[in-house]
Amino acid sequence: MLSAKPWRWETVIWFCTAQLVSLCLGLTIIGVLQKAGLAAFQPPAGSGAVLLGTLAFQGMTWGLIFIFLRLHRVNWCDAFGLRRAELHRAWFPAVSVVMGFLPVAWLLQSAAVAALTRMGWPPEPETAVTVLTSAQGWWLRVYLGVFTVAIAPVAEEFIFRGLLYPFIKQAGWPRTAWCGVSFLFALIHWDAEAFVPLFLLALVLTWLYEKTDSLLAPITAHALFNAVNLILLCLFQNEIGSGRS
Repeated sequence: MLSAKPWRWETVIWFCTAQLVSLCLGLTIIGVLQKAGLAAFQPPAGSGAVLLGTLAFQGMTWGLIFIFLRLHRVNWCDAFGLRRAELHRAWFPAVSVVMGFLPVAWLLQSAAVAALTRMGWPPEPETAVTVLTSAQGWWLRVYLGVFTVAIAPVAEEFIFRGLLYPFIKQAGWPRTAWCGVSFLFALIHWDAEAFVPLFLLALVLTWLYEKTDSLLAPITAHALFNAVNLILLCLFQNEIGSGRS
């Protein structure tokens, strides 16, 4: 059972507003620099656009987390469930659940691709996939790997499971917390073919959080989910590239 969180409504609004402003500012700067013709900001894999885009959202979240927790006088160990006694309750369920969910996610995504194609709306490759397969230079690939497996899972799990879910649930809307936050999680990835798998993944991650009362569990599961898909993407990169050409 998830323990009560001391999140105050005014601080949650401040966090979300700061996050939105940072994202909009980052996208605006990227757009301006693209119009200016800077090579590092040209799609699909301009290194400057990649760095600024990821730092404007997930990267900024890391800094906002420090401020948010400080305002509530909560340390990272308590907020993320990093106490030694809680670690074993987080790792094993996370690994077990994700390994069981991955085949389901792949089947659902394949079905979504087939359905969208049949309806005459063949999905475009996800932006993250395009960037990774088009990335020039080993340093950018390393950064994207670290971002995918470490930076993004922590940031996104804090936003959706650690902050929004308990805040909305404690406000008296538990169903909205479960389904609404999961819907938002899937929506921000902006990937039609992966929407249903991501929505179900978000529900699973929320269940893990409820089950373990440790944010480490959904973070671990999220990171493992990303890592496995990243490895498969790297292994079959040539096939993906030829499929897009």
